[in-house]
Amino acid sequence: MLAPRYPRSIQGRATLTAFLIFAMLLGVGTLATSLTVRAEVLQETVDSVAAAAQEASKAVGQGKPVSTLPTDQVSRLQVVARDGRVLAASPMMEGEPAISRAWPAGDESRVDETTCTTSGGRWRCFITVGYRQSGSPYGDVMIYAARPRPPVLSNPIVEAALAVLSLVLLALLTGGVWRTVGRILEPVRRIRTEMAEITDTSDLSRRMTPCEREDEMQELTRTVNTTLERLERAVEVQRRFASDASHELRTPLTGLRTKLELALADPEAEEPALTMRSALADAERLQTIVDDLLMLARLDAGVRDSREQIDLGQLVAGEVKRQPCRHKVLLRLKPDVVVQGNRIQLSRLLTNLLANADRHATDEVEVHVGSEGAEAVLEVTDDGLGIPADQRDRVFQRFTRLDAARSRCAGGTGLGLPIARDIASAHQGRLYAADSMTGHGARLVLRLPLSDVPA
Repeated sequence: MLAPRYPRSIQGRATLTAFLIFAMLLGVGTLATSLTVRAEVLQETVDSVAAAAQEASKAVGQGKPVSTLPTDQVSRLQVVARDGRVLAASPMMEGEPAISRAWPAGDESRVDETTCTTSGGRWRCFITVGYRQSGSPYGDVMIYAARPRPPVLSNPIVEAALAVLSLVLLALLTGGVWRTVGRILEPVRRIRTEMAEITDTSDLSRRMTPCEREDEMQELTRTVNTTLERLERAVEVQRRFASDASHELRTPLTGLRTKLELALADPEAEEPALTMRSALADAERLQTIVDDLLMLARLDAGVRDSREQIDLGQLVAGEVKRQPCRHKVLLRLKPDVVVQGNRIQLSRLLTNLLANADRHATDEVEVHVGSEGAEAVLEVTDDGLGIPADQRDRVFQRFTRLDAARSRCAGGTGLGLPIARDIASAHQGRLYAADSMTGHGARLVLRLPLSDVPA
């Protein structure tokens, strides 16, 4: 026999869970209500019978005949002797056998019991209450009052009614939960459908249709749209990067292949040493581009290398000594400007800034290290043509060369400044182009958080 499968959809699971909870609560409520109703009806019946028996007992003690007793609530009254003889009875009980022969034990004066008899082929049960009256004109007797057992106590009327009511309520509640959960999940279904269409068509320019109501679903739609927008930008950057990278690599590869093919076709046309030096230059350019691409890939992947306390002035002084420059380099270095970072990456950043400044300088390059507030400040300036104000953000885009530096021999790979900015961002810093203090030349400013721990 196969076990029933639990619904896989959220709507089905929520509805089934609500159904089970409602069924349990209604079952417990039905049972409690049934027991309460039965107890209340029984107690009310016993109280009314006891009151009638007690009133009859008082009347009999005063010498009144049972036939003259009020029978508004209970019409079955008898005076019964110890031996079971019926000494007196109400009009309804004339000629009937004793209602009961129970006798109180000890000092008690009251008897409660349920008696059942067959009358006219019908089985009938009565709730009986008797009081002992020892000072009556009849002697020591019992005065019994009896009332038919209410149908509520004999038949499952209450249970049947409550069961029907519970089923109706259960059906209504379950249907309400199904519809409510369905309405709540409808925006989710719509978002899933639209996302599936975007996945099938690979159209990242599409956006989710916003909800009409200001609720969590609208916030979800906005979040999904924001994610799609960032994904579209990332894919576009990746495509542009791949296109630019392939173009940058194609140029030196084409030049290298052409030189080698010419050298093979006419070995005596050029000295082998010149051909090898030219090929080596192209190979070095290829290596530089590949190294830059690998660095960008690490930065884009968010690889976090080990960090240490670094004196920025000492780092600059060391890099200037190792970096071959065509122009004079002036240093203005403030001591004890300490930052926390990766020494290799920060060295690469400084190398790129110095190479860029040296490439565009006319006579000299100046490097300044200082601090402002909680930031370390490094400025690299040159006395070249400078960067136009409308091009200052563009120079940090990958594979970008301004018109003044379009030569691939002198213009670098177009990745130096983008790599420098990405390294600055990875160190929670900023790198930007600012106005020159002298009115001419380029001025690149790096700001990094100062470290609280001395180097």
